[in-house]
Formats: sequence, structure tokens, C-alpha cells
Amino acid sequence: MAKLNIIVVGTGMYVCGRGTPGYGTIMPAIFEWARSGKAGEIIVAGRSARGAREAGKKINDLRRQMGVRASVKVLPAKKDDPRAYMKAIKGISGPACAIIATPDNLHKEAAETAMKAGLHTLVVKPLVAVLKDAKSLIALQDKKKVFCAVEFHKRYDDANLNLRDAIRKGTIGDPLYFLVEFSQRKSMPSKIFRAWAETTNIFQYLGIHYADMVYFVTGARPVRVSAIGQKNWLKSRGIDTYDAVEAVIEWKMPGMKRFVSHILTNWIDPETTSAMSDQKIKVIGTKGRFESDQKKRGITVVTDEKGIDEPNPYFCSAFGSAGSLNYRGYGIESIRQFLEDAKNVGEGRQTFEELEGKRPTFRQSVVSTAVLEAVNRSLKQAGRWVKVKR
Repeated sequence: MAKLNIIVVGTGMYVCGRGTPGYGTIMPAIFEWARSGKAGEIIVAGRSARGAREAGKKINDLRRQMGVRASVKVLPAKKDDPRAYMKAIKGISGPACAIIATPDNLHKEAAETAMKAGLHTLVVKPLVAVLKDAKSLIALQDKKKVFCAVEFHKRYDDANLNLRDAIRKGTIGDPLYFLVEFSQRKSMPSKIFRAWAETTNIFQYLGIHYADMVYFVTGARPVRVSAIGQKNWLKSRGIDTYDAVEAVIEWKMPGMKRFVSHILTNWIDPETTSAMSDQKIKVIGTKGRFESDQKKRGITVVTDEKGIDEPNPYFCSAFGSAGSLNYRGYGIESIRQFLEDAKNVGEGRQTFEELEGKRPTFRQSVVSTAVLEAVNRSLKQAGRWVKVKR
């Protein structure tokens, strides 16, 4: 049984925690999966040599903390090279997959490079920002016969699966409206993502999760969108992107009944807030309501050093002591499942067509991509209603 070679494109926060005290989500998930003995060569490729060195230190420290023997090559090794990942992909052999964790505007190019090389491909959300690019990637997937998915990890959160059951079983009746509030601290756009914050917006970076979530739990199709945003705090600091974006999306259920989702997002929460992400979802139906506070997960830690902290133990958490840490959570499960699927498809035990409807595939992402494109168009038109493309 051949081992699965893995290339990660990107060296940032989500990959290994670069720029933060933590270790991200992607590398902990890969190392956990590597314990099974199924992982082959692991490569992490960025664009800058400095970023690669910093990532390499974080990855090696994480490996020691977890007690994992897997070795990782981090590129570029000596000097900046925007094409480092392309060279690595072309040089990889045997059954292999790619995990794309670059800024949004680089997703299409990186995914195309990996897919053309025959690699099963996972892209962090959003897949792309416009529908035609999503359809282009799907056509390439069909041609190359590779498994492709988007890292919509909220589909693996038990709270959201509970909501899906409540809607599909009719427990709360027909949905009338969804209310989502999702925000993060000011350091995200002003420090951690400063280099590319202007190439995206807070709905594209965060709100897209819940556009996909509404589709996932209801099976509804988006009809039209109205979105407005405010540029204030970030713009005053030389960052030309929205502090907050509020999007109203009208959806049509398979039975033709309609409902509305209100997705309110910002990334200018105070640094003193008790969690990096503050997120809540409320669904009102004809027979009842469903409310999920996805920040307050039941744990509060108060210390002299950090003050009040409300961690989410169900997303990506380390358990145990240094040298034998184990990572668990729905963020880990999302990536672990992709690696398992990629290996199964690569070995012919499953086809990518059989996974359609069971995973957040590129085809599944067409809906959230269409919503995102409509939101961005509406933002440019001062909130005018925009029809969602099909």
C-alpha cells in the first residue's frame, strides 16, 4: 500500500500558526493523520525564504510537541521564490495531494497547478470569488479525475449537524429567517493578514462559512442578495477594506418556500474580547427556534496573564503534555477526512463522484461562490439587490 505524499501551499497562520502563539490547524491535522503510517513525503511551500524559515521553526517545534517522527521539507530554502510551490508540485511523485492555504486571490492558480499535476486538492475557504472560476476548476477536476474539496470545517461541527437534523426532520418547521453574527479581533486584518487584507473583505473571509452552512443545513438555493459595508477603523489606519459587512440573502427551498438569512460580520473586535472568534447563529421557523452560541462552548479560563479566555475545545485543541500532544476537533477532522478520501480515491477504493453530496466538494461550493460574487457586486452598488447567478 503506497503512502500519500502531501504538499501544503502556504506557510501562514492556518498552516502552522506563524505569527501567533499557536500552531494553526493544517499541520496538527497532518501530523495526527501521519501517526497512522499512511503519510509519505510532506512538503510545505511558500513564497518568501523568511516566511519559510519561520514556518519551519514552528513546524519542527510542533512535531516535537506531538512526538511525531514525520519529516517536513519547507520551501523556499534560500531566497524568495513565488514559484516554489509549482516546482515542488511538478517534482512530487506517486499518489499525492495538495492543500491550498494561500490568500484568496491565489486560490485558482494554485489549485489549477495541483490539479493539472494529478493531485487531489483541498482549498481553504472560499474556493474562489467568482462563479466562472469555480466552474472552470470543476471542469478541470472532471478532466483530471481527481478528488477536490473546500475546507468548510463548520460542516463537521456537531452543533451545526444538530441544526441540520432539526431542519430536515421538521422539528422547527419551515425556516423563516437565519441570524448570524460572526466577528474576529482587530489583529487579524491589521497584523496577521495585513499583507493581503485589502485583497479580500470580511464576508469573503468569514461570512462565506455561513453562506455554505445555510445551504448545507437546508438544501435551499440562493435567489438574491443585498449587502452593505462600512470602512472606518481599518481605513483610518491605511487599510482599504471593510470593517464590517452585513449581507441579506433570500433563499428558495426545494418546495419553493422562501426564507432569508442575515449574516453580520466584522473583524474589528477589541483585542480584549474573550475569544478570537465570536459567533452565534439563530434560526426561526414556523414551529420553533434553534439557537447556537458557538463562542460560549462551556469553558471559561481566567488567568493573570491572559485575563478571561473562552476557548472552543471542539475546533482544534491540543490534549496531553509536551512530547505527546494529541490534537482533536472538527477542524482536525475536516482535514483528516480529506487526506483519508484522497488516499482512498488514489487507491481506487472510491471515486470522487461517489463522494459528491457527502463532502464539501468543489461542486458543493458553487452555491457559496455564487453568493459571494453577488455580495461583492452588491457592496459596489451600495446595497442594491443583486440576483444570484446559477
